[in-house]
Amino acid sequence: MHVIIDGRSLSIEQVVAVARGDSRKASPAQQAKVYPKVTLSGSARERIARASEFVESLLSRERPVYGVTTGFGKFAEVVISPDDTAALQRNLLLSHAAGVGELLPEEVVRAILLLRANALAVGCSGVRPEVVDTLIAMLNEGVHPAVPSQGSVGASGDLAPLAHAMLVLIGQGMAFYRGQLMPGAQAMAAAGISPVTLRAKEGLALINGTQVMTAIGVLAVHDAERLARVADIAAAMTTEALLGTTAALDPRIHGVRAHRGQQASAANILALMADSAIRRSHIDCPRVQDAYSLRCAPQVHGAVRDAIAYARAVVETEMNSATDNPLLFPDDGEVLSGGNFHGEPVAMAMDFLGIALSELASISERRTERMVNPQLSGLPPFLTEHGGLSSGMMIAQYTAAALVSENKVLASPAVVDSIPTSGNQEDHVSMGTIAARKARQIAGNVANVLAIELLAACQALDFRAPLRPGRGTGAVYRLVREHVPHLEHDRELAPDIDSARRLIVSGEVERAAREAVGRVD
Repeated sequence: MHVIIDGRSLSIEQVVAVARGDSRKASPAQQAKVYPKVTLSGSARERIARASEFVESLLSRERPVYGVTTGFGKFAEVVISPDDTAALQRNLLLSHAAGVGELLPEEVVRAILLLRANALAVGCSGVRPEVVDTLIAMLNEGVHPAVPSQGSVGASGDLAPLAHAMLVLIGQGMAFYRGQLMPGAQAMAAAGISPVTLRAKEGLALINGTQVMTAIGVLAVHDAERLARVADIAAAMTTEALLGTTAALDPRIHGVRAHRGQQASAANILALMADSAIRRSHIDCPRVQDAYSLRCAPQVHGAVRDAIAYARAVVETEMNSATDNPLLFPDDGEVLSGGNFHGEPVAMAMDFLGIALSELASISERRTERMVNPQLSGLPPFLTEHGGLSSGMMIAQYTAAALVSENKVLASPAVVDSIPTSGNQEDHVSMGTIAARKARQIAGNVANVLAIELLAACQALDFRAPLRPGRGTGAVYRLVREHVPHLEHDRELAPDIDSARRLIVSGEVERAAREAVGRVD
């Protein structure tokens, strides 16, 4: 894949490819990921150059221009002489690099660099083309700044984390190169990239934006979409294991409540159980209705899907936008000061995404509980044939319960809080980066909860043998059993859970289901 950025058409899939690469395409000798090459489009280069020339013309004017001939934030009234322009931009990056906490993962940092370059490609920021070229070179050569995860309040942009990321661009800060942490200047030299000496407006353009929260959000949305599909697969397997009915999946039910996510989820679960011998074995059983965690799975999963779709629309818009301040419009001869750096749209979407994903885990854990509870399942207690001597999957359900409870805390919205900054000049902030980080953490918890449900469902299906599950559920059952054997006697379960989680996040679970039934929307 070759990713060409133009500030207008970058996709989530392209960001994920650049951020995560593809380890399957690397040779055994390389033992490294292969990343798509990133380049700047010709039209974007022209827009960037035109805005940069406009900045140069502003320096000769007597009228103050925020961030070009003035200080920043509360210092907006302080006029800076042309001789101090370069020092002003350099000082901005140095002073704002005040982040703390664990470093952001490499994939997030790569997404940040890509999104910042793409935002500058809109052509309203006033940087020179070589600044964007240098960001792209850092991506292509694997120079990854060390960026602390905490310190952004999500308005005036992600100032602190972006400052850490952009310090490396000027030969400062710290960066990883080929797996080694080193001073930024050393990393740039090792990669053969010349650091940039900033000119007017460039420092501000590099850090005044929402690219950190958006980068985290893009990856979280991508992962959430996968988790929603896997949740349908897990629900189908559990429904079979618990001898549930397919009556509640009838398309007529979902056709008269026209939520798209609900309809897609119901169709998935029904298709996955096609040709199920287990289902046929109890087609005439007297049970009329199943518990809500089975019967209402499409309604819950569908609402989650619709929330994810909203979050996708927000981050797709944000990552193809100019989010710094002031913005330059060379064709109009105007410099306009506004507030596109405010992260409110992303913050709300990320809080909503976290809430939605928490529900996926909540209903999944209830299905797992039904399988391990003999009073509800009709299966051996805790899915072991040696109850008493063995505990089976008892504590796996505890783990799922703990993660669900943790998600309840993490799902508390960040956007409703605001703490004024910069001498009360920036008196309402979004906390969008906190919201995005929480959504990402919740997604990780959901992957583990679904992994536990998949393991429990496979164990339960073992007890339904010789009856076979459906085409889709059977394909996933066989995939899991290739990596995790039947739990006949107690063993350490953490590696089993991790194996199932890896099958989920790698996409193998949904690929197996899709190949078997032709579709998993």
